[in-house]
Amino acid sequence: MILPRFLKPAKPVRRAAAAIIVSLLVLLGSRPSAQGLTSSLFERYLDSLRLQAGIPGLSALILQDGVIAWERGFGRADIERNIEPSAFTAYQIGGLSQTMGAALFFKKCVDQRGATTNDPVSIWHSLYPDHSATVGQLLAHVAPGGTYKYDLARFAALTTVIESCSGIPYQRLIAEEIFSWLSLEDSVPGTALAAPTLEDVQLFGVNNLARYSVMLNRAARSYRVDARGRAVRTEVPLSRVNAATGVVTTARDLARFDAALRYNAFVSPQSVAQAWSPAGAGLPTGLGWFVQSYNGYPVVWSFGVVPEAYSALLIKLPTRGLTMILLANSDALGAQGALEKGDVMASVFARTFLRTYVP
Repeated sequence: MILPRFLKPAKPVRRAAAAIIVSLLVLLGSRPSAQGLTSSLFERYLDSLRLQAGIPGLSALILQDGVIAWERGFGRADIERNIEPSAFTAYQIGGLSQTMGAALFFKKCVDQRGATTNDPVSIWHSLYPDHSATVGQLLAHVAPGGTYKYDLARFAALTTVIESCSGIPYQRLIAEEIFSWLSLEDSVPGTALAAPTLEDVQLFGVNNLARYSVMLNRAARSYRVDARGRAVRTEVPLSRVNAATGVVTTARDLARFDAALRYNAFVSPQSVAQAWSPAGAGLPTGLGWFVQSYNGYPVVWSFGVVPEAYSALLIKLPTRGLTMILLANSDALGAQGALEKGDVMASVFARTFLRTYVP
């Protein structure tokens, strides 16, 4: 059987780059926080908010300059089996997957193929119906009329764009270029791999599929919490990853991904700066991210919701070197749809983090 490319020995240049990545990931070993009192205060707030919001299980992590300053699991990842969550517990992250889709676009299309965000989508996706739409508009959730409209289905069209640039199916590409390359060992490119097809075997190989199956079985169970605070198990249909959604991952793996972006170990500094800058006047988005400010500090963030099942929130303060990652097994981190409007302050979790850590 032909091995998937990400199981083959690395070329010398890739091995050198991998050594840099490994050195980077060593920094992610947990250490006592220099802001211990602040973290203790935030921890108390967070568990109280979790209970109020109706989240059975929550994994939380804070990075300071690429180093894990604090991490904690709250509640239950699996109520029936009484399993506590941790930073190594996997969750579906919904639209937070866009951050990885954007990173792959910048790496494979911009940094390696010379594409620009001003390119018409139709250059790379000949069947895309809106011939006036640019790649940048999809990345920034800019609707055909030029206004902001959060639309995961439209963002998902970037899947074909990235496949055209790379010549590799997207689900294999994210597994190779992000999960394997950055050692995101507990991440899975879609829950559909719990029931793999023959094509999946050809794309990933038996060993990887077996590992994915183990991770999906260990993932946090999903719940809907009713008005009385009762958690009811839900079942989410199997799905495949695309540029907009579908990733299953952990807080620890997202921390590695975040550090790789911060230290330009995955895409160029110019691409990162472009992604984390406002896409246009009056828009709440960068490219693949939301951007705004708080007390004069730039805030870069993203979120994801799988209705009645999971939610995720990642907030960065790039100039302060701070990142917060929250993953939940109910949809309560999504602030009942308010985050789709592009203001992170709609989330009580975001407000609490910013008011605790930002002067």
